[in-house]
Amino acid sequence: MDPYRNPFSPGAGTPPPELAGRSEILRDIKIALVRVKAGRPDRSQLLVGLRGVGKTVLLTEVEKIAESVGYQTVLIEAREDTPFMKQLVPHLRKLLMRLDAGEMVSAEVKRGWRVLRSFVASLKLKLGDDIEIGFDGESERGAADSGALDLDLQEVFTAIGTAAAARSSGVAIIIDELQYLTENELNAVIMAVHKISQRQLPLIVVGAGLPQLVGNAGRAKSYAERLFVFPKIGPLSDSDAYEALQGPALTQGVEFTREALAEIIKITGGYPYFLQEWGFQTWNEAKSSPIGAEVVSFANKRAIERLDSSFFRVRFDRLTPREKDYLRAMAELGGSVSRSGEIASLLGMQSASAAPLRNTLIHKGMIYSPQHGDTAFTVPLFDQFMKRTMPDMPGKKPTKTADG
Repeated sequence: MDPYRNPFSPGAGTPPPELAGRSEILRDIKIALVRVKAGRPDRSQLLVGLRGVGKTVLLTEVEKIAESVGYQTVLIEAREDTPFMKQLVPHLRKLLMRLDAGEMVSAEVKRGWRVLRSFVASLKLKLGDDIEIGFDGESERGAADSGALDLDLQEVFTAIGTAAAARSSGVAIIIDELQYLTENELNAVIMAVHKISQRQLPLIVVGAGLPQLVGNAGRAKSYAERLFVFPKIGPLSDSDAYEALQGPALTQGVEFTREALAEIIKITGGYPYFLQEWGFQTWNEAKSSPIGAEVVSFANKRAIERLDSSFFRVRFDRLTPREKDYLRAMAELGGSVSRSGEIASLLGMQSASAAPLRNTLIHKGMIYSPQHGDTAFTVPLFDQFMKRTMPDMPGKKPTKTADG
């Protein structure tokens, strides 16, 4: 088929041509946005799921929805190598600049600037002098300057929420990769959300993270489960996966046979990122419509090669040799949940000795613990990649090839 007309779009956070199977989640978030802006109580939302399920795409869609119902928005991708507050401050500045627009600046917006300046001055003492917000002016003494992050962020969120209310606006702080926040940072965000919820201010947090986010939030604050909704974002149902593949193709006058669709869904497990990759490669392999299952077989090699060289490889290359061994042992035990003790045993280690490796891999976002003592990959199909990349288990003799 003509590659210029290929409707599929595999990529990190790239919006798919058909956002299938997520309408209910987006509807619930829109209801929360409208209610919060109107001063009615509702909960902030934290989307939870594995890599490749489309969390980032959903957050981008949330940003559009929020703006359509009168919100000022910021979208932040948390990074594991940077304190979150250093990332947050420039976005808070951006919010206040938008609320500052117009001929008359309200007293509430002016106070928001003063509180933010106090917060930044306090952060500089704790994190260093490289935090800048790009403006001079007075600080509000005694506000957001205690040095206690959980208390100070409450005051900042309250000041910004009050400024938004004075402008008949709302504020949506949208955060991706929330699992990278430290417990202290996540605790501060949760307490700040709690404060603005109590005051029914028009500020809402919508975030996303890997499955460990639920446990992280619970450890940071026991009431987090009552303060947030945690929608689980998983693979698409068969019917939604059919729609994600067939819908875009039909816009170009092309269709898949049911056998081809079933084969793609079986290979990909219904994960949106992989559906896009296999749809993309199958389209390029096809000569005519309808696209049959035999074409999917030809496309498999190209799809796997591209995933191995990018989606999987960028994560693999961040790992130490011992971390790679740990993941290879997980792959040996199967692609689903493994017991941590079994992984350690396969590596010839005591569970206590393997625990630091496991903890580091959780911090890097490679694995998570579905429940105590269990371990699973955060990246779908990563077990198959590990076997392709490391054919032999660490410590075993290399597999003999046809050449001897």
